[in-house]
Amino acid sequence: MKQFFLRKGVNLSVKTYAITALSYMALGLFSSLIIGLIIRTAGEQLNWLFFVEMGQLAMDLMGPAIGVAVAYGLKAPPLIVFSAVISGAAGAELGGPAGAFLAALLSVEIGKLVSKETKLDIIVTPFVTIAVGYTIAYFLGPIIDVGLISIGDAIMWATEQQPFIMGIIVAVLMGLALTAPISSAAIAIMIELEGIAAGAATVGCAAQMVGFAVSSYRENGVSGLAALGIGTSMLQVPNVVKNPLILVPPTIAGAVFAPLSTMVFLMENNASGAGMGTSGLVGQIMTFSVMGFHLQILFIMLLIHVAGPAVISLSLSEWMRKKKWIKLGDMKIDQG
Repeated sequence: MKQFFLRKGVNLSVKTYAITALSYMALGLFSSLIIGLIIRTAGEQLNWLFFVEMGQLAMDLMGPAIGVAVAYGLKAPPLIVFSAVISGAAGAELGGPAGAFLAALLSVEIGKLVSKETKLDIIVTPFVTIAVGYTIAYFLGPIIDVGLISIGDAIMWATEQQPFIMGIIVAVLMGLALTAPISSAAIAIMIELEGIAAGAATVGCAAQMVGFAVSSYRENGVSGLAALGIGTSMLQVPNVVKNPLILVPPTIAGAVFAPLSTMVFLMENNASGAGMGTSGLVGQIMTFSVMGFHLQILFIMLLIHVAGPAVISLSLSEWMRKKKWIKLGDMKIDQG
């Protein structure tokens, strides 16, 4: 059985499903829901109906985008990739983003098992992929969606009740998820994280990116500053494995500014921006979308998303270098 699975490209592992598949789901989300929301927001602000309709269409096609992204990430054959469009669409319709992910994941893996096993492959493979995807979406999608949204509701409620403690917890956990090889964006969207909890998550994620970008400037230069600060702090994962202490400065920076976000400035965000940090400036664009395009909001974001985390991360990392806990080269990234 194990040999059969390997031959069919089905790798039953946590890494495959919790890291690879989820990361590709995030790409599908960015290519549909997130970019669509940015386009629609721009259209609304500029009063361009063409952009509003374009963005809404991209958002409406989130499910198919997730289906294709997951199938591509799992290296599925072409017939399965194309059929996963239907699985993702069904999952999104019946169970939201999480339903789309689950329906696509299971339908793709089961589709692989039957792929090219019969002379009627062109019928059997897409039928099995679509049938499995729709069945999963129909029976499990709503349950998964409600369960994850309930978790998100609990987090948002707890953050409103205990903004200091929960602000720190949300910022730290979401920030670490952003740097880890999993998708903080997908997590935020699946649990529909909003309000001040989403604001805290944005602070934690931004702190990781800006913190690593500034702390490693001497090793990575301007290109590294951009790659980490606007791209992703996930580039530091190999270095974190070698020296986990490099996580300390940006994580503390996020913990420091999270209470300011939840208690002083009452910063909010939506699910699409909560897990993005400063990646493509999506976290900041979505903050504007929720709170309005005001100069005051811009100054607050510059303080708690950029300048503050940069100062704390750089100061702590320099102190840790003096203590020999971080050495030159510990944060050097591979920029291809």
